[in-house]
Amino acid sequence: QVQLVESGGGLVQAGGSLRLSCVASGSIFNINAMGWYRQAPGKQRELVALITNSGITNYADSVKGRFTISRDNAKNTVYLQMNSLKPEDTAVYYCKLTRDQFPYNYWGQGTQVTVSS
Repeated sequence: QVQLVESGGGLVQAGGSLRLSCVASGSIFNINAMGWYRQAPGKQRELVALITNSGITNYADSVKGRFTISRDNAKNTVYLQMNSLKPEDTAVYYCKLTRDQFPYNYWGQGTQVTVSS
């Protein structure tokens, strides 16, 4: 099994920055991708950023130019650097791991990000 632990969330003012971390442990072989999703109150969970095993990245249009996803394979960790934060970025951010064997997807418990005006 795989365990994902997120950290780095908190309260920041608009325009500020945060860096989220997600550490994977357990059976973490054959990873296809890791990514970050977020869910705000009353809204559906949405993809924020994704990084594949080969290093290809993908971002939601709403965060392009502000957020950067990266990874440290030696530490089994994926990061989300969030700059120029806006109140609409307020949400619970979840780490997701996708692999090519069943079960295919694992989720972390989430970390709260709150951006004040």
